Amino acid sequence: MLSFIWSLIVGGVLGAIAGAILGRDVPGGVIGNIIVGFIGSWVGTMLLGNFGPIIGGFPIISALIGAIICIAIYSFIAKRMA
Repeated sequence: MLSFIWSLIVGGVLGAIAGAILGRDVPGGVIGNIIVGFIGSWVGTMLLGNFGPIIGGFPIISALIGAIICIAIYSFIAKRMA
């Protein structure tokens, strides 16, 4: 149970950092940050593998890069639909 909570915290922080790097707000607030962190971890791991230290089950560097990619894609799509 504690590892799941730790994963939620790390996923949220990764999503928030990625949003801050791009200067874009993640829709959904904290829940959106957690979702972007989880999806970003998956995308980053597929593209880069387990790169960087692993905290809370997330390879930090590849998860952060994946989260940045996810936010950039979402921002591009949202901008086109508006």
